[in-house]
Amino acid sequence: MSQRFTDRVVLVTGASSGIGRAVAERVADEGAAVVLGARGAEAGEAVAAGIRDRGGRAVFVPTDVTVDADVARLTAAALDEFGRLDAAFNNAGAVTAFGDLPTIGTDAWRAELDLNLTGVFHGLRHQIPALRAGGGGAILNNASNLGVVGMAEVAPYVAAKHGVVGLTRAAALETAASGVRVNALVSGAVDTPAFRASMGATPEGEAAVTALHPLGRIAAPGEIAALCAFLLSDEASFVTGAAVTADGGFTAR
Repeated sequence: MSQRFTDRVVLVTGASSGIGRAVAERVADEGAAVVLGARGAEAGEAVAAGIRDRGGRAVFVPTDVTVDADVARLTAAALDEFGRLDAAFNNAGAVTAFGDLPTIGTDAWRAELDLNLTGVFHGLRHQIPALRAGGGGAILNNASNLGVVGMAEVAPYVAAKHGVVGLTRAAALETAASGVRVNALVSGAVDTPAFRASMGATPEGEAAVTALHPLGRIAAPGEIAALCAFLLSDEASFVTGAAVTADGGFTAR
């Protein structure tokens, strides 16, 4: 495996499982020191310990991205522990409000936007100054495929993820001159614990989701992590303000 991230420090939210864990482990294996944030402290500590056991450098900071002070503390940990910040993956998010739009209450609406959109705003708010101070770097925001297409019964999530794409583009324009790149990840369904606990919990549910992907399957976390590592690395030095797709053809329909 390449060592694209030697002497680099990478921050990952939602790092305790799924895509976040896969990205953290991938960049660590490529030489990065990683700063991991997630709400699940036990699982997050286990991911960090696993990276250290393989000879990597990792710290975990309990983080709720809906709380600005938590995200500030997570960003500060990169500077305190490793002296700099070079890249960040704002990955934390989940679908929490399901149902026909008129049945969704305002509290559920606000909670969905807080987690999936405001959480990314909190990340950008603190990461951009840290990256500028170090001379530049890269940020990747997880927008999912529902950041560019619609889907019934999950309207708040769709709205939040569309907001992530817009926020990404605006941030990219604001930061380009300072050497900071900002992109959005547009991924299809991925075989994660969250997927297995929701849409993929039954064979019928998994088959229905799989059928939405022209490649005829869902992604493995490592496939998505490979693209994320590229976008966070200097190999993607001319990519900014983009919504980059890895969705098995989902959005090509």
